[in-house]
Amino acid sequence: MAGAMIGWIYEELFYRINDGEWVRRGQGGPWLPIYAFGALGLTLVTYRKKYNPLIVFLITCLGSFLIEFTTGYVLFHFFGGKRLWDYNTEIWNWGNIGGYVCFRSVAIFGFMGIFFVKWAIPAILNLTSKLESRKLLAIAVPLLAVFIGDVLFAYILRPLLGA
Repeated sequence: MAGAMIGWIYEELFYRINDGEWVRRGQGGPWLPIYAFGALGLTLVTYRKKYNPLIVFLITCLGSFLIEFTTGYVLFHFFGGKRLWDYNTEIWNWGNIGGYVCFRSVAIFGFMGIFFVKWAIPAILNLTSKLESRKLLAIAVPLLAVFIGDVLFAYILRPLLGA
């Protein structure tokens, strides 16, 4: 959830700079699912390497490149030309490959990987370790339910309803 929310904030700020106006990113809540899954996967891969920021940066850059390129390519080529992002039309898009991935995005995600494993995840673990299991579940389960409901509505129900 933290990755999804931080990714949403990043995109809101970036597109404010890029477009000169606020652009609503995402489908409903203040999160973007690709960042949730990307942050979770890359944190699981890099967390044990947290004492070596260069390794975390490089692994996160490679992982985010693969996630972005693969997701962008599959959406475009197998889902009727769908694009959730297009680096062809954005500022600072050096090293742009087909609009799916660019150096700026990969580098920012690399730095965010360091931020996550060095500070965000330890802070979250510290905070959650102070909560009783029952209280933690009372917070986590509703958040997860809303997140999953939002994703299901945006990607399954909304298209079925033609909305």
